[in-house]
Amino acid sequence: MMSKPTSPLKRMSLAEEVAGLLQDAIESGRYRVDDQLPPEPELMVQFGVGRSSIREAVKILANRGFVKVQQGLGTFVTSQNGSGEPLTQRLQRADFEDLNEVRLVLEVKIAEKAALLRSKKDVEKMKGFLKKRYEYAVSNQLEACIQADINFHSTIAEAAKNELMIELYGTVANMLKQAFVQRYGNTDTFKETQELHEALLHAIADKDPKKAWSCATKIATHGR
Repeated sequence: MMSKPTSPLKRMSLAEEVAGLLQDAIESGRYRVDDQLPPEPELMVQFGVGRSSIREAVKILANRGFVKVQQGLGTFVTSQNGSGEPLTQRLQRADFEDLNEVRLVLEVKIAEKAALLRSKKDVEKMKGFLKKRYEYAVSNQLEACIQADINFHSTIAEAAKNELMIELYGTVANMLKQAFVQRYGNTDTFKETQELHEALLHAIADKDPKKAWSCATKIATHGR
């Protein structure tokens, strides 16, 4: 049995909050495949919400592929992984470390491809964003520096000519932006890695995928 949440649920999206808590319970194995979820009255007491919120939460889980409602019998777990949750919602629920790791893996592969497929126009855009990144780093303008960094890597993604990579990288990086502001506090790390980024740019400009891979890997593992 799940214990009652210790903090109040946000009133703007009670059903989503309940669905998220139940989904966490399913994914963690507290509820396994073929297990029946508690009946509505019990869930209402457990989460401190009304019947409509519980029903909407169950509908959300059903749409995501976690449960199936059997009329007259109850709601049963059908999968511990789900199948229908939009990727953007899944990314929003991800831990910072997991999300950041995805970003770094993407950057390495994107750099390699960009070195093979980049155009002169792509390189000029990269130079512009990298110059801004440095200027903002030196003047300790953290948010602007982070955005310039994201723009630099996003331009590399564009040069890689893979629409899925472009979209996925952009989504992941922008979700992490505010977390970066809170974690870094200043632009010291960006100043430290400026030379690595310049080396990456040169590798891409020289159409050297091996060196681009190496530079991107060094950036991804800096400070670890």
